[in-house]
Amino acid sequence: MEQEVVGLHAQGGRWRPVAAGPFSLLAVALALLPIRPVWLWAGLIAAVAAAPWLLGAAPDARRRTRPYWRLSASGLERLGPGGLSMVAYERSRIEALALTTDDGVLTVFHKFGRTSVGDLAAMGMEPLPLFVTARRLGITMHVLDGEAADLLDPALEEGPRVPALDDTGLPRDQAAEQRLLDQEAQLLQAAHDEAPPDRAPKDPVRLASPSPLPSRRRIAVLGGLAGLLGVAMVIRTAAEGAHGFGPRLAAGCWALAAITVVMLARRRLLRASRVEWEITADRLHVRARPGRRDGTEILSSDIAALVLGPGLRLDPVTGDPKPTPVSALAFDHRLRLIARLPAHGLDAFQLAHALDDHGYRVITPGTRSPRTPDYGLDGLPEIFAQVPGGRLVVADDGLGWADAAGDVVLRMPQDRIGGIELLTISGHAWVRLYDSDGDEFFAAPLSALRISRTDLRESARRVGLPITDAEYDAYLSAAFHSAVSTLSAPVETTIELAPPVTEPGVLLDATRRSRVGTYGMSVLLCEFVALLGSVWLGPDLGGFLLTASWALPAGLVVGLGGYWLYDRNRAQLRVSAAGLAVITKRGRVEWDLARDRVGGVGIDDSSDRMPRLVVWSPAGRVLRHVTFPPDLVELRRACEKFGLPWGPPDADRPAPPPPEL
Repeated sequence: MEQEVVGLHAQGGRWRPVAAGPFSLLAVALALLPIRPVWLWAGLIAAVAAAPWLLGAAPDARRRTRPYWRLSASGLERLGPGGLSMVAYERSRIEALALTTDDGVLTVFHKFGRTSVGDLAAMGMEPLPLFVTARRLGITMHVLDGEAADLLDPALEEGPRVPALDDTGLPRDQAAEQRLLDQEAQLLQAAHDEAPPDRAPKDPVRLASPSPLPSRRRIAVLGGLAGLLGVAMVIRTAAEGAHGFGPRLAAGCWALAAITVVMLARRRLLRASRVEWEITADRLHVRARPGRRDGTEILSSDIAALVLGPGLRLDPVTGDPKPTPVSALAFDHRLRLIARLPAHGLDAFQLAHALDDHGYRVITPGTRSPRTPDYGLDGLPEIFAQVPGGRLVVADDGLGWADAAGDVVLRMPQDRIGGIELLTISGHAWVRLYDSDGDEFFAAPLSALRISRTDLRESARRVGLPITDAEYDAYLSAAFHSAVSTLSAPVETTIELAPPVTEPGVLLDATRRSRVGTYGMSVLLCEFVALLGSVWLGPDLGGFLLTASWALPAGLVVGLGGYWLYDRNRAQLRVSAAGLAVITKRGRVEWDLARDRVGGVGIDDSSDRMPRLVVWSPAGRVLRHVTFPPDLVELRRACEKFGLPWGPPDADRPAPPPPEL
């Protein structure tokens, strides 16, 4: 196979309805017509409603492949069905290619001028494969800072010119081009390096994106029931003779509603697809539609490197390429793009670790920008910054801020201080101050306040300020236990840590807002079902008003009572020095993790699932999903108090606190 890159495009074979909107309106129009006999009226409605699906099932419609772009030794082409060239820029006429970073448009510099081909993402191409392939084909590739509209027409004489860039009229985007050059260099190194030494055999790893909420089965059942309900109502209207405009209008509305719900259910099913990866040392098997045997399988010997980062994926409904935060590009040893592997919904950190553990060369687009830590210094009064060399002191039964001479220029009396908490964050000692209502109003590292942890703790306890230092108290307790244990008989003992279930700690519940919202949604759903049942079955049960008079209160009772049965045994998260555990109100343990197995606790930004609170292992694996949303502020404080790492493992390490305010 020659050196080429093909744009991402939808393949044929999917069963998709054709012209569903016009046929739906036609079905409603037929329902309003007084067609006789009545069975012909109902049959025409059913036939028109089913026509989009029948047309979509035709072999020609399912085999049709959408037009796509290709860059090869022949040039840049847009190929249609059957490989017919629709647009072509011959290689001999192409002088250079330019990618403008502001709008992502690809521009061709050819023998007779320049042409903006289109948005690179809409063409189904990523910058790196295009950049590498163009350079391998001997085509000059520019990465320019600006928009395609800023590229001047060479026939015009006015405007700036940059001769080094073949008179493009725009400056080079040095940062973007350097990133592409760095990734190309890593691909070249991976393609020419010798095979890595054999590692210890590892078990296959299976990664999957989170299950959709609601599940695909529930979506399919609800869509099917809505379709059957519409069919039943049309049949019922036909059985009653469909006399008058009112019944025919109702039948048309039912048909339109059924078609709409079925189409929406289909769209939701397509968007609820999951991605599954099976990673072994010999091969990769990726499926974008679990439950089927189709997928992409690549041998590890064919892969030189995998580029993991932002890319493209096909929209499951329209079939058009669209950006995605995580995708994988597989390159062989000749720097050819051999596969685009979908990875949306997966954690990029976890996927990279799993691939690296099995011997694959993983290249990322670049390191993330350093995270600027928030030390809470904005909460300091302005006088703190106006006093050079100032420091925090304990004086006059309260806290104060002293200048370089030792004079206290600002005091905070004891009655305004509800509590002082000392803790360790990322290896640095911090202090948190709480007011009399228990609300946190200040947090900062002690190095920024120029006071040691010991001085603040001892001075505050000496004057009677409410201060807690859980880590120091735990150290004293352990030291006391060690000293007392030496006085006992010399019996060989082993220290056994208490499990996270029984260890004293903090018990976190779902927030009141989420519980109230779930109660409301449960009641509204039951009331909607009761109202719909009253409309549908009311004529057979004595009328709509009579049926609704007892159905709506019954729905309220069922909604409140049903959720109360679930809520009284809801899960709660226990955070302690021994680890994490999820325990129900009745004491059943759903799962627990010891402290040494927890590498991080925090929000998984790679997933759209709610809630997204996860627990990682030290190696970056997602161990558990917390299925209810606790208060994140309280959870962070509990993790910091008991020494559990907050945030994903190996995340950007925070910078040390500033020495000055």
